[in-house]
Amino acid sequence: MQLRLEYEKREREMLSKAAALAEASAGRQFPEPECEVRTAFQRDRDRIIHSKSFRRLKSKTQVFIAPEGDHYRTRLTHTLEVAQISRTVARALALNEDLVEAIALGHDLGHTPFGHAGEDILQELTGHFRHNEQSLRVVDLLERHKPDFPGLNLTFEVRDGILCHTGPQPPKTLEGQIVRICDRVAYLNHDIDDAIRAGLITDGDLPSKAVKVLGATRSQRIDTMVKDLVYCSLGKTKICMSDEVREATDILRQFLFDRVYIGSAAKKEEAKVDMLLKMLYRYYLEHPKELMQRLGLEQEPKDLTRSIADYIAGMTDSYAIHEFRRLFMPQGWSLD
Repeated sequence: MQLRLEYEKREREMLSKAAALAEASAGRQFPEPECEVRTAFQRDRDRIIHSKSFRRLKSKTQVFIAPEGDHYRTRLTHTLEVAQISRTVARALALNEDLVEAIALGHDLGHTPFGHAGEDILQELTGHFRHNEQSLRVVDLLERHKPDFPGLNLTFEVRDGILCHTGPQPPKTLEGQIVRICDRVAYLNHDIDDAIRAGLITDGDLPSKAVKVLGATRSQRIDTMVKDLVYCSLGKTKICMSDEVREATDILRQFLFDRVYIGSAAKKEEAKVDMLLKMLYRYYLEHPKELMQRLGLEQEPKDLTRSIADYIAGMTDSYAIHEFRRLFMPQGWSLD
């Protein structure tokens, strides 16, 4: 007996008619036999969790570069919070939790070291770099499910959710739309938490209009947003918030841009990051053979700038610093 068939039967019987069913997936880029135990979306989730890119998220900056303290979010903790919030919404709406989880766990795999500062620098250097597109590139090409096979060969629905978790094009599934909104729910609330911990803002600084609608604490705000998402999306063909909660959420987001994301003490290290990543990029541009050695390539890549961007984007904060020290600084020196 194949347990996968039982799971697929449960999905048909228990999930909403609007849910994306694993057995009805649009499929993978390259056909392969189904697993006897797991559905296609469960399999995708596992492939993402076991990837090297996923493990590296633990050492990639969310907002605060080189924070002093153990409780600041990293890309990994952010990803887990997005997955948890997204699953809560999906469960309440009788949508596919496995698909939601796979998208959430993979949505930030393409993020650079040093948060959005790293993304902006690679955008400047290459002319085009978006972390959502890079996340798709990671699962489609850069990771290896099999030694001689590029990419993780994920399903269409997971790949679509990863690519469209940000940007102008919304995901095609309701599950992908859940992750797109819950990504914002997660980062707004945990960035407030981290900014308060860093002394950049206080609870009293939060916009009163947003606090009145959403709540005064992180748990209250998340609770309000999640319940609003659920009740406003029930029976609808898209995932949405009420006008009141969406407006309060936008006010909170603008507050963070004004007080934390742009020009605050949280960004004081970005000038160093700019110099560090640009020097690494130019070094590998001038020394392609060393890049080839690092990547295990026998010949120079056809698109050298793309390969350099891939390599740098995959670095953790600590590895990028290590490489800078190795290439440009006498042994024993620091960046301080």
